Formats: sequence, structure tokens, C-alpha cells
Amino acid sequence: MSLDIVKKIVKALDDKKGNDIQIIKIEELTIVADYFIICTANSNTHVRALADEVEYQLEEAGIKADHIEGRATGWVLLEYKGVVVHIFLEESRNYYNLERLWEDAKKIDVNQFLD
Repeated sequence: MSLDIVKKIVKALDDKKGNDIQIIKIEELTIVADYFIICTANSNTHVRALADEVEYQLEEAGIKADHIEGRATGWVLLEYKGVVVHIFLEESRNYYNLERLWEDAKKIDVNQFLD
């Protein structure tokens, strides 16, 4: 189930021109989630558009968000059944640097989820 959700999220982010999409498999390191998907947006408007598209595409597939945070900031977090999506402005992404925090986690090639 998680990989189906990952694919839908990656496709939605890619369709709306999300930048530098990264997938990190963290399930072996924490109970917080199975996967993190990290994406950069060009503006606050783009952050909201990406989050809205993810939410729309998953709702169309019958999957509701378990949790959403940060709609008014440069970092939106959406959680879906063990998959946590982080949509950042570049400055916020560089500051929080989740890839470094989870550097021991397995990186998944995003291209395998794009048609």
C-alpha cells in the first residue's frame, strides 16, 4: 500500500513541476513513517499548489490525509498511511536539511515511479 501512495504522490508533485523530488525509505530506522518524500517549490503559491495537487490526487484515489501541517508557511507536511510528504521552499529545505538528518536511510530512485 505504501508504495502505491508513494507513486501517486510523486506523480502529483511531478505533474505540478515540483523540484528535486527525493524519496527516503525510513521504515527500518524509525516508527514515525515508512517513507519521506521531499520536494522543493519555487514560491509560497507553488508550495500550496503542490500540496493541493497531492491532496486532490489521493482523495480521487480514496485516500484521505491522516495529518496536514503548515499551509501558511514555506513548509507543508502531509501524512498518508506511513508516507510523509515535505514540500519546502528552497531556503527552508536547505535549513532543515532532512536528507542529512536521515542520511542512513535508503534513497529510492524517483524515476521508477514516473511513467
